[in-house]
Amino acid sequence: MRYRKIGHTGIEVSEVSLGCWTLGGLNWVNGEANGWADVDEADVARAVDHALDRGVNHFDNADVYGNGRAERMLARVLGDRAKKLVIATKIGHFPGTAEHAYEPAHIRHQCEQSLVNLRRDYVDLYYFHHGDFGPKDRYLAGAVRVMEDLRREGKVRAVGLSAYSSDDFVRLVPSIKPDVLQSWAHAMDTQFIAEGTAVRKILDDGGLSFVAFSPLAQGLLLGKYPPGQKPQFEEGDHRRASSDFAEQNLAIVDGKVRKLKARFGDDARSLARVALQYLLSFNRVACVIPGFRSLRQVETNLAGADEPLSADDVRYVEAAFSEGPRDAGLERPAP
Repeated sequence: MRYRKIGHTGIEVSEVSLGCWTLGGLNWVNGEANGWADVDEADVARAVDHALDRGVNHFDNADVYGNGRAERMLARVLGDRAKKLVIATKIGHFPGTAEHAYEPAHIRHQCEQSLVNLRRDYVDLYYFHHGDFGPKDRYLAGAVRVMEDLRREGKVRAVGLSAYSSDDFVRLVPSIKPDVLQSWAHAMDTQFIAEGTAVRKILDDGGLSFVAFSPLAQGLLLGKYPPGQKPQFEEGDHRRASSDFAEQNLAIVDGKVRKLKARFGDDARSLARVALQYLLSFNRVACVIPGFRSLRQVETNLAGADEPLSADDVRYVEAAFSEGPRDAGLERPAP
């Protein structure tokens, strides 16, 4: 396993880290499906054991993942081993009884509750989970103040900003002054990390790092969902209503994945290696955080963790996804 530093923080994370959205199970937030099916804690424990054996040292969580269940599950399966790891969590998508999830009192409460859930005295990376700070950024100044208070109190080591548009990053980074940015990135969409983009300029100018979620496009880049076999998902699984898994989109993605198979192999481990290492070829990307629910998934994601792509391979992947429809119309997940 290789490791990279998070910006100027001195915190080092494994290039392939793990995202914990999937650990929350089937879930609803404000009446909308926000979870995943088929979570078995015993299999999660086996997956975590394997990840630690392979050098993974960073797990990315959030209060909204199962409304706290993912944080508590991670704490249970890690036990005392968590003390030596980099643990991230987030605030913003779970409002509880607050009018807005970025009310200062709610941020403090949720931070304290996340520490209880995670069985820790501090969180290494604490993210604002999205860029909506209310009408005219009503809650922004107060949210920034309480986050800095939490840092001074030693409950937060570094502050992160997760957002889903370049405009949000451009607007918010000067006020929040985060240590790390997070959003989606995968071979079909590199708008936040590619040279010449607005967010890449922010990363370069500030010496910041980027954490890439959904690097496998929720499994689409592994060829798991061939056209003509539309998957069925349970109620409470956010993918059930997602257009990402519509027949038309599956056909577009399949055409691009076939090009990867022709060069790198058609098994899931080979495809995962290509998808993850492609993103790690971008400057400023500190790590990728594929989600996981099972030992098999973690074995797949880590199989090529120490095998970077050659420059020729990177160019091949870029060409494969620049021909025809570049972006397959994927919805933007909010893990």
